[in-house]
Formats: sequence, structure tokens, C-alpha cells
Amino acid sequence: MNINDLLKDYLDYLEIEKNRSVKTRANYERYLKKFLSFSKISKPEQISQDLTRQYRLWLNRQFSSQGSDKTIKKNTQNYHLIALRSFLKYLSRRDIKVLPADKIELAKQSERQVVFLENNELERLLKAPSGDSFKDLRDKAILELLFSTGLRVSELCGLNRDSINLTAIAGKSGEFAVRGKGDKIRLVFISDTAKATLNKYLAKRRDVDEALFTRNIKNPAKSDNLRLTPRSVERLVKYYAAKAGLSKKVTPHALRHSFATDLLINGADIRSVQSLLGHSNITTTQIYTHITDKQLREVHQQFHGKRRK
Repeated sequence: MNINDLLKDYLDYLEIEKNRSVKTRANYERYLKKFLSFSKISKPEQISQDLTRQYRLWLNRQFSSQGSDKTIKKNTQNYHLIALRSFLKYLSRRDIKVLPADKIELAKQSERQVVFLENNELERLLKAPSGDSFKDLRDKAILELLFSTGLRVSELCGLNRDSINLTAIAGKSGEFAVRGKGDKIRLVFISDTAKATLNKYLAKRRDVDEALFTRNIKNPAKSDNLRLTPRSVERLVKYYAAKAGLSKKVTPHALRHSFATDLLINGADIRSVQSLLGHSNITTTQIYTHITDKQLREVHQQFHGKRRK
């Protein structure tokens, strides 16, 4: 079969059989079309180890944008290679003779930098929205909920009013299910402080929109979609970080990092944190361990420099 036809079949398989989002499909299509444009091949058996090596070299020399002097980051290069490996696995499952996916190695990445907030920084940020207006109450509820649950910003923006059981919030449990990456459902938990701020915000709502967090407009009845976007949440987090006098680059994901490090510093085991974050792989969660390893710090303090006078 022609490789372009096989690519279309694969993308349909991703969307229907693997239940990947339309955005994921579009990303994989873009990555794989870039490979086909580079390789100029028409049949899957033409994909060789030498060809993929040349492609990796070509990717490594591409600039991140027109006029830029910076090349594509290693993790971005890996997105292209992961898409190609997934395509090869699909072809192999269809008994099409093709290069084994494990012959394509990913680029070695530098260790991921984790930005999280210290206790005093976190308190300053959470207290930054201090008024009683709709916007102040909404923004405070957003910040508290992000830190309390470790939600991704897309997960937060996708919440509806009926996503959260208000009866449960009023009780002791304060838990609800959220649909995360890969369409996986996990439980998240709301702190007492987050419950209180959320209830204050909801009491201020005068619209009937299903979204949990909405835009602040004068006449909500005249708008079809009030749902707050991830970009809007990113802007408001940045605004309150500046208001709180924080020099770090604070994003919604920094609050997710803060949620994870707070749990680990206070003694939570890494498997539980993995479940709470919704990570499929434990190695993703392990990026936090070098920051929160108290034992190493205590060993250093106890034994380092004892022979110095």
C-alpha cells in the first residue's frame, strides 16, 4: 500500500481505536508528514535505519522558528521520533514489513527543570486575590483549586458545575473524578480552604452557564460560551504572581509542581503522588524526588566536612 494511505489509516486508528483527541491526531499527522516530506518515500519498506538516522540529524539542525538562531529542543525532536515509532508499531501489527520501532532511539534530553513555590511564596500567591468581587472570588478559587488538586490547567478549564458534587464538598470527603490525559479518570481531593473559596465564588455567580469557571462579562445572558480558557488562566496566574512580588516564572503548572513537592516533602510515597497527578509512568513523577529527598539532605548535614577544623 501507498504510505500516504497507510498514514491516513493510522491516524483514523489513533482517533477511533486508541481514543486519542483530535488535537493529538493533528499533532501526529504534522510530525509524520514532516518525515514523509523529508524522506520522499512512497512505501513503508523504504524506511531504513540509515534513513531514520539522517532524519534525526536533519531534525537536530532545524531552527525553532524562521529567523531564529536556536535549533529545535531535544524534547520537540523526540515528539517527532515518538510519532514515527508509533506509526511503525502500527504497521508491524498489520503484518507489514517495516523497520522495527525499537531501532529508533530517542534523543537524550537534559533533566527537566521543575519550578515550584516555597511555602512563603505559595501563601503570598494564594492571598493575592483579596477582594469580594466576582473576579477576585473566582481567581482565588482557581488558585486554591489548582494547588489543592494538582489539576492540569486544561483539566481545570474543562470542569463543569456538575463535575463537582457540592454535597460532597460540604462534607468531609471533598473528592471528585476528573478525566485527564489519555481519557483516564482519576480521583482528586479538595482542601477545606479550597472548598470555602469555591463555595464563595459559586454563591456570587449569576449566570446559568455549565462551566465551573467563567469569564467576567457585564451581560452573561447575551454570551453563548462563558468558559474560561487555559490561556486566560495562565494570564491570571502570571498577574497574581507579579502582584505577590514573586520573581519566579509562575504558571498553572508550577502550582501542579508545588502540589507534588508539598506531598513528597510531607512524607507521601511516590506511588500515591503518581496516582494523584495522573501520571501513566512512575519516571514522570520521579522528577520531583531530587528536590524533596530529605534523607540526602540530612546525610549531607550529618557527615559532610567533619574533618575540617
